[in-house]
This record gives sequence, C-alpha cells and structure tokens, in this order.
Amino acid sequence: MSSLRITEIFFSLQGETRTVGLPTVFVRLTVCPLRCQYCDTAYAFSGGQHMALETILAQVASYQARYVTVTGGEPLAQKQCIPLLTTLCDAGYEVSLETSGALSLEQVDPRVVKVMDIKTPDSGEVSKNLWTNIDYLDPKDQLKAVICSRADYDWFKQIAEQYQLYQRCEVLLSPSHKQMNARELAEWILAERLPVRLQLQLHKYLWDDAPGH
Repeated sequence: MSSLRITEIFFSLQGETRTVGLPTVFVRLTVCPLRCQYCDTAYAFSGGQHMALETILAQVASYQARYVTVTGGEPLAQKQCIPLLTTLCDAGYEVSLETSGALSLEQVDPRVVKVMDIKTPDSGEVSKNLWTNIDYLDPKDQLKAVICSRADYDWFKQIAEQYQLYQRCEVLLSPSHKQMNARELAEWILAERLPVRLQLQLHKYLWDDAPGH
C-alpha cells in the first residue's frame, strides 16, 4: 500500500495563484531539499506522519471541495507524490502542484496545474533551479518568483527574456513578505509594462502564517 509523509491536510482559502480566495484542500507533504531564506513552512522540513494513499483521499473527500493543492515542503521529494497527483485527478478534483522547480516535472500528470517557482539570487537557492523544467510547462500552468529586492527584479526580467517565460504560461511576481515593499514592486511592474500578475499572499494577511491556513 502506497504511503506518504504528510505534515498536514487542511481546508482553507487559496492564498496565491489564479485561484486565490477559493476554498481549497491543502495536502502538505513533508521534506524539502531547499532552504530559502524567506521560507514560511520550515515546520514541514522534517517529521510528518506516514499516511496511506487511501487515508489521504478519504480526508480530502471529507471537505467536499473542488480544488486540491499538493504542496510542501517540496512535494516531489517523495516519489509517491506522482501517483497521489494522478489519483486526485482521477477522483475529479481540480489539482494544483506547488513546487520549487528544483526537481523534475517530467512525470507529473498533465491534468495537474503546475505552479513552479523560479528561485531568485536573494532566495539563497538560485543554484537549485532546474531549468529544463520550463519545457514541461504549458499555458494552464503558472510560474512564480518571490522578489526580495530590485536586484532580484532585474535578474528575473533577464531570465524571463532568456527563456521566453511570458510566451509559455502566466507569470506571477510576489513581494517577499515584510522584506520587499509591495507598492514599490507594483510601480516597477507598471513602469516597465511587464506582462505579469502581482500577487500578495492572502493567507499571510488573514492568518499571519499560522499552520493549518
């Protein structure tokens, strides 16, 4: 029987991405090979509870939600994440995967909406970007970068041009919470006519990063 290490399964409002504000079940997998300096889920680095796939599905079903987000940690650090994603899709959910972009997306079910980070220099983990993952993104997917400084912003513009990110899928820029001024980032985007979506993390404003939200 397949099992995964789970930090938490909870029901909340989606705080980011195209479905922001919608009721969503979150399945947070344990373990992450990255240590981004702004990480807000360090409690998912270790520990967790081994749960059978059937138990996870039953708990997800109990919330009677349409949307399910598999997150972490880094979900793809567990091999059984791949069958979990497929099984959730087979059950009729609209499934999204939040991933750091450091591990291959090649085997992810094509029905899953992939929300992939690009790690900027100020994240402390820019070397972990697996650039070949960009080839696995399609128009339904989303790319996200957390911007910590003007240097990060300028770096990201170069990367977007180099990899033609705006032509591949929707691009989201988030200000690093309490580190990058959101209004300033918004003004840069407008001044340069960047074809991106500015996103603020709704859950940080509603629940101040409390686990389970």
